[in-house]
Amino acid sequence: MAESSIRETVFTTPSDVEIVATRTFRAPRRLVWEAWTNPEHVPNWMTGPEGWSMPICEIDLRVGGGWHFVWRRGDGSEMEMRGEYREIVPPERLVSTESWGGDWPVTLNTLVLTEEDGITTSVCTVLYPSKEARDAAMRTGMEDGWAMSDDRLAEYLASLV
Repeated sequence: MAESSIRETVFTTPSDVEIVATRTFRAPRRLVWEAWTNPEHVPNWMTGPEGWSMPICEIDLRVGGGWHFVWRRGDGSEMEMRGEYREIVPPERLVSTESWGGDWPVTLNTLVLTEEDGITTSVCTVLYPSKEARDAAMRTGMEDGWAMSDDRLAEYLASLV
């Protein structure tokens, strides 16, 4: 575990249609916010499993603005997602949609950052349209990929502090 990480990512399902990921970081909230919202930072940590990269990271950080991420696997294949920002309250709250396309439903994601004594707690709630959609997402291994990205974020933040 990275030195800047206080604990590993914890996943909970407070309702039939939500997944909540909680993680604390040894970094100020403003820096964690920047890491989540600045396209210069996101590709350095939000890459999921080893060998993946993010060749496209577009962020138009304004209400109604969009974001678009493309990941490339080691074998060259790609996957992408995009969304629209619904609420932006720097450096504490970010609400956006998330769409993977195809048969995957659109989710509503809410990131809340709180800070105490230089320690930032990140709570990200993903709201699905149904229990079936939430359960299908959980079967993809998304928790493992998310946790790997959070581990990278902890390391990346340590390099910036």
